Amino acid sequence: MTLTFDHRDPGTDERHWAEAAPWQDAAALNLDCDRVVVVAAHPDDETLGAAGLIATARARGIPVMVIVLTDGHESGADGASPTAVARTRRRETVDALAELGDGIALTYAALPDGGLREHEADVRSAIAGTLSTAAAGTRTLLVTPWHGDGHRDHRIVGSVAARLAGAGVRVVQYPIWMWHWASSESVDTAAWRTLTLDDHAHAAKVGAVDRHVSQLTPPSPAEPPMLHAGMRSHFERKVEVYIEDVGGHDVSVDPSWFRAFYERHDDPWGFESRWYERRKRELIVASLPRQRYEHVLELGCATGLLTELLAARSARITAVDVVDAALAKAHARVPHARLLQQRAPGEWPDGRFDLVVLSELAYYWSAAELADALRRIRGCLAPDGELVVCHHRPRIDGRALAGDDVHAAIRASGLFRRVLTHAEDPFLLEVFRADDEESR
Repeated sequence: MTLTFDHRDPGTDERHWAEAAPWQDAAALNLDCDRVVVVAAHPDDETLGAAGLIATARARGIPVMVIVLTDGHESGADGASPTAVARTRRRETVDALAELGDGIALTYAALPDGGLREHEADVRSAIAGTLSTAAAGTRTLLVTPWHGDGHRDHRIVGSVAARLAGAGVRVVQYPIWMWHWASSESVDTAAWRTLTLDDHAHAAKVGAVDRHVSQLTPPSPAEPPMLHAGMRSHFERKVEVYIEDVGGHDVSVDPSWFRAFYERHDDPWGFESRWYERRKRELIVASLPRQRYEHVLELGCATGLLTELLAARSARITAVDVVDAALAKAHARVPHARLLQQRAPGEWPDGRFDLVVLSELAYYWSAAELADALRRIRGCLAPDGELVVCHHRPRIDGRALAGDDVHAAIRASGLFRRVLTHAEDPFLLEVFRADDEESR
């Protein structure tokens, strides 16, 4: 799922970030490498996110290669042809890199702006092809947009790059839009790495940003530039932030993504307003084999709409979510429920349950986390307990798992046996029981 934001929004003020300085305790970025390969989804990503690193590497004599995957033709002045925009943005990238040092290799993949999900194989080919040019034993620092940045192209590039980490290739990722939609309270800094820019690198970065004139110029009199003053200020700091713990392609969604989403939306995902969501909740409850349950566990309860329905069918209910704002709304709906702020499956509630509900959550996990969650569910489920699972079926941008993958993994785990299936194009709903002799 792609985060909803718009460059026309004011976004998070840079003064907020400067005062909080969440990067101050992060470890320094390790630049002990033989070459740096910087990947940009769009022209100017490399400048905004990694210009200081590029300038620092070149000043130290480290070779730098830059790959720009799209020409950014969707971000141009009103009335300008895509070809003209692409030509302008290519020229601006060349001029920007010239500010950062000599001898920077630059290649263009010319993939569709906004369409990298449909060209994931080409993204991989472009990056892997460059990595393959290294001599044996070369230590490469691969620098790409962060997979959690909220932009669908950034998400794809980050996920593809993470799969390429391995012998001789270390991956770090730079956020761009996170500075616009997130806040210091919502970010997880555990995997952050920082590069403090000296005066030369900082001046070079400011000069490089100046070269992206098309992004600094309003596309029309009624619309602000893509890189307006508020947005640009995030990239005029003397510190760059990188995220190193990308964990391979099979990455879970960071809790900061959810927290920021709730901060920006009164009704996330249309839980309250969409008939689709209401009907799905009612189908989940209608699928429950029993009229009454002793103790229910709901994983990822969000704002408590399904929690309220489940509570009417149970003596006790425990519900968990990672976002405190969501839990506050759930408490208002179901004040007698036990509500816990936890990040499953790493954190898990105590207790024995005769019903566990897993709805619209597991595709945000990695495959390893899903496997862990299934073991935990089996461990806390009563011998005659049931597991109800419901997920959106179409693949979500950048997620390693689709809803169908989640359900297939449950069936293949050997921990449960399926007793009910309701399948529609948008979602899949299934009921399972523990697969052992005691429960049969």
